[in-house]
Amino acid sequence: MKIVVLDGHSLNPCDLSWAPIESLGSCSVFERVPPEDSAIIEAIGDAEAVLVNKVPISRRVLDACPSVRYIGVLATGYNAIDVAAAKEKGIPVCNVPNYSTAAVSQHTIALLLEICCHVGDHSQAVRSGRWEQCHDYCFWDHPLIELADKTMGIIGYGHIGQAVGRIAEGLGMRLLVNAAHPRPELEHEGCRYASLDEIYAQSDVISMHCPLFPETKEMINKDSIARMKDGVIFLNASRGGLMVEQDVADALNSGKIAAAGLDCLTEEPPVHGSPLISAKNCFMTPHIAWAPLETRRRLMNIVADNLAAFQKGQPVNVVNP
Repeated sequence: MKIVVLDGHSLNPCDLSWAPIESLGSCSVFERVPPEDSAIIEAIGDAEAVLVNKVPISRRVLDACPSVRYIGVLATGYNAIDVAAAKEKGIPVCNVPNYSTAAVSQHTIALLLEICCHVGDHSQAVRSGRWEQCHDYCFWDHPLIELADKTMGIIGYGHIGQAVGRIAEGLGMRLLVNAAHPRPELEHEGCRYASLDEIYAQSDVISMHCPLFPETKEMINKDSIARMKDGVIFLNASRGGLMVEQDVADALNSGKIAAAGLDCLTEEPPVHGSPLISAKNCFMTPHIAWAPLETRRRLMNIVADNLAAFQKGQPVNVVNP
């Protein structure tokens, strides 16, 4: 089987081996392919299996590449692929669910703890000599926040949302959670399902962990923010499209949102800028929650397992059955 990887660098910037995939066929790896259809068509050529993360696979691309029999996603999200067109052509699109649960939940809490403790700023202050010059035995430059007995609202209570919830409970927080398909067996003392309005009104921290669908697009906007508690902490390590960036920036600058911890933006990278980059008390990382070495190694192995299952005639993790 002829295999092509269209954007290999994000998964493997030379610290992993492509061997699990190379063992399944003749494999060509492009570190990056421009997002234009013509460049993508040229890179695919006569490949039968296309492995892709963010490079868009349109109907035009599939029409021009009749050899393609399989599309493997190097991620969980697959919105860059025209899955309906692929289904019409009998091409299964297979993603990798749940590979990053531990990493993304860890990163979400890291953003929250940085907001509450300002470890980075205070470490730099010590290194610059300010503690040596201090008249007292301690100092702090920012308000410090204790999370125990506060309420976290989790919007999207799948694997990652549940993992974030477990860590938050370990910090002494109560949980209000919301999901498209509630599972009552997950409720317990200190954790219950709630409406979005309840979450907005009662949460000290709101954390986003739902997929980006038409019904969730820009759900965090000036209207929903107005229903939140004054001084709420907002976290989004899911998808930038869940929020209206200008509305979140305005709320940060006014103090309605006390602080935000973000690992995603609507446009990535933000080549056209974002109002959040200069907003007050906005802590941002460049979409790296999924990227620990262990997590990417797991992803690589599952991508290979998906392709091997297809080769055996038993495809798994198919998103367009």
